[in-house]
Amino acid sequence: MPIVAQSTDTTDWVSRYADEVISESERRAPGKPVVVASGLSPSGPIHLGNLREVMTPHLVADEIRRRGHEVRHLISWDDYDRYRKVPAGVPGVDESWAEHIGKPLTSVPAPAGSAYANWAEHFKAAMTEALDELGVEYDGISQTAQYNSGVYREQVLHAMKHRGDIDAILDQYRTKKTPGKKQSQKPVDEAELEAAEGSGAASEDDGSGGGSGYFPYKPYCGACEKDLTTVTSYDDESTELSYVCADCGHTETVHLNEFNRGKLVWKVDWPMRWAFEGVIFEPSGVDHSSPGSSFVVGGQIVREIFDGVQPIGPMYAFVGISGMAKMSSSKGGVPTPADALKIMEAPLLRWLYARRKPNQSFKIAFDQEIQRLYDEWDKLDAKVADGSVLPADAAAHSRAVRTAAGELPKTPRPLPYRTLASVADITAGAQDQTLRILRDLDPSDPISSLDEARPRLDRAENWITTQVPADARTIVRAEPDAELLSSLDDEGRESLRLLLEGLDSHWSLDGLTHLVYGVPKVQAGFSPDATAKELPPEIKVAQRSFFALLYRLLVTRETGPRLPTLLLAVGAERVRKLLGA
Repeated sequence: MPIVAQSTDTTDWVSRYADEVISESERRAPGKPVVVASGLSPSGPIHLGNLREVMTPHLVADEIRRRGHEVRHLISWDDYDRYRKVPAGVPGVDESWAEHIGKPLTSVPAPAGSAYANWAEHFKAAMTEALDELGVEYDGISQTAQYNSGVYREQVLHAMKHRGDIDAILDQYRTKKTPGKKQSQKPVDEAELEAAEGSGAASEDDGSGGGSGYFPYKPYCGACEKDLTTVTSYDDESTELSYVCADCGHTETVHLNEFNRGKLVWKVDWPMRWAFEGVIFEPSGVDHSSPGSSFVVGGQIVREIFDGVQPIGPMYAFVGISGMAKMSSSKGGVPTPADALKIMEAPLLRWLYARRKPNQSFKIAFDQEIQRLYDEWDKLDAKVADGSVLPADAAAHSRAVRTAAGELPKTPRPLPYRTLASVADITAGAQDQTLRILRDLDPSDPISSLDEARPRLDRAENWITTQVPADARTIVRAEPDAELLSSLDDEGRESLRLLLEGLDSHWSLDGLTHLVYGVPKVQAGFSPDATAKELPPEIKVAQRSFFALLYRLLVTRETGPRLPTLLLAVGAERVRKLLGA
């Protein structure tokens, strides 16, 4: 069917890019599937910043599919990149892995205890599972398989034949020589390498380091498998190539029209793939927007060398975790999509990427902020249900909960995340106690099984057990605090009496909320239903003091989970015991 751009809401970034990509695809390759692309390097844990490299084209591709058009979302696994350093904090890995630096990732052993054949497959596996859970439809391409099977042979020979032209293009961006100083090429930009790691770029030089001239192809050594090689000669007619390895001293002469153990340097490899695959849309990190970066240089190389066209390529901003700085997979311990999906449902994680334009940075909460985030999500859900949602918010919500293939799994009874987390905290995951408390949240419509609250309940339990420090967990007292109870004045004892007196008649989440806020109002001579506008400021002070007293009597601290949830979790009988009834 002919591809026709559709006019959509101007505030929806996904639709705007879909319009542009559809129009450009029809101009470049009419009647063919629209091609969007991502690149991921399994050089270590693939983190949540790298996920933006996938989610940005995924959301655009999915919008195009929703309109009835055929789309290919290519994910190039850059598993033929060199292993450049031992990442910190990876279980089963020690400094002995440094002996493999320079080898392709698929030739490096997997971490100790892994079930996978090599380093690349080990780190691809977790990302593959996460993408499946997130509903991302894609065609995976192993660059090891592409190069080793000779798929790119003609492109490699073409690049070598035009190596002088490529060198001239790259030279426009290399650092200029300073008089009196020897400088053969632009030093590698570490910031770009960090951003490149996991987003398609590799830590290769540009091929200009040898003394025999410029060569855009880097062989892996036939003896030690490392890329610490230098091409010493090449003949265009015979395709005879000679190289020497700086690591082991091995020398070899091969015919490039039959040789597959090597790859183009990154700044040539990336634009080659754009032309080879006919990529229309591929985003890249903000590091690629600087002069001389891979995306900028690639635009000139794809046009002048490979007779192709640079993709539409929005620059995406960094993703942070709570208050942390920008993430880089060159540092250990950064959270991955799999980590996020243990504490939040897939639609929520999709929403975080869908609601922000690619050039807007955002943070993913692993701390207490996740509770506020879930509250915001539930409010949006309610607005969608009652029809009061704004168009752009409705679009982001739709992209979060479903794809062109259908709805993502959801929780049948999406109880508040903060409530589920509090219950999980107090019960330490005891299923019978959890079910009792959740049934009491709304006695008029109780849940019959914990499955109704899953998978959100499981995510909240995982958050409590993996992200909340032990000293911040809630431990309910085993015995009353006799000393504190005996020290209470008449006002304090009266507040406890009023609470206990109303316990049974208010035994639900809403009822107990009304009760605990109402006790200080009644003590001050007001109706428990009095609104904030009808009350003097000192009532809020009295409420805070009352809440602190209850926390001290129940959990030995002056703060804790929301009191109504805490009371339900503790149970009426135990509450009476601890409050000295």
